[in-house]
Amino acid sequence: MKTSRYVVLGIAAIAGILLFFLVRGLISGKTTTQATASATVAAPPPVAVAHVLVAARAIKAGTHLSEDDLTWQDWPANTVNAAYITDKSTPSGAPAAGTEEAAAKIVKTGQDVAGAAQRLIGPGAKAAYIGGVAREDLQQGEPILDAKIVRADAGGFMAVMLQPGMRAIAVPVSVDNTAGGFILPGDHVDILVTHQIPRAGGGGNIDSVQPVLRNIRVLAIDQQVKSENDKPNMIGATATLEVTPTDGQALVLAKASGTLSLLLRSYADLQGPSGVVSPTPAGDIQSSVRVFRNGQTSEVLVSR
Repeated sequence: MKTSRYVVLGIAAIAGILLFFLVRGLISGKTTTQATASATVAAPPPVAVAHVLVAARAIKAGTHLSEDDLTWQDWPANTVNAAYITDKSTPSGAPAAGTEEAAAKIVKTGQDVAGAAQRLIGPGAKAAYIGGVAREDLQQGEPILDAKIVRADAGGFMAVMLQPGMRAIAVPVSVDNTAGGFILPGDHVDILVTHQIPRAGGGGNIDSVQPVLRNIRVLAIDQQVKSENDKPNMIGATATLEVTPTDGQALVLAKASGTLSLLLRSYADLQGPSGVVSPTPAGDIQSSVRVFRNGQTSEVLVSR
């Protein structure tokens, strides 16, 4: 009798242990299913990414933009501002507008990703901003805006190109007085004026050549503000120069008194002084040069 009681108790204990593990397994499986379901619901929806033109590095106001200053950066398509410049491509992850997939995504995520793709209406071409000038300081990664950049083909570009305190003035030029057309935007020149003065003792006039300005930057030839690689020379009717107000007055006076000539300076001489050359007193004119042109001879006084 005593032995049978022990057997019954043992069987009951084993059954209890088995029931415990069975119940714990059921509870654990339910918790895992709930956690998986919760994780599935909480998973963030896919975000469409567009390409926005941004500053590749810090850019100071007045900087001429180069290829290395600009880059494309991934940007959430639904946060792209209409003023941003994009490459106009459909954002990655955005289905084509009007498709069932696009409609399903709008219902599922609550985000009009296809509509975001249609709002990418920036000018698009990165090349259009290369060679432009920054109106304001730009931080690295900051989107490029038309309001902060003056493109090379836009109005107001010349005013941005000028250094503070400088002025732009145009002078007439030709092949003869621009080193055969090899003076290009960005070069530096010296300026001479040729005019006639009465010959000492009478007997007509004599040509005089005097320096006016030195080391002056050329901003543009006609309407072109940059040279093209496949065109080593540029022939135009006017050259726009960067001068100080005082230099501008001297240049206007020289232009009214005679013919201007531009002398191209070497790049090795760009660091020298610039501006008005002190006028040479008449008594310091040391010599005259006889010039033969088209079969005719003329004397030219040369100032030193």
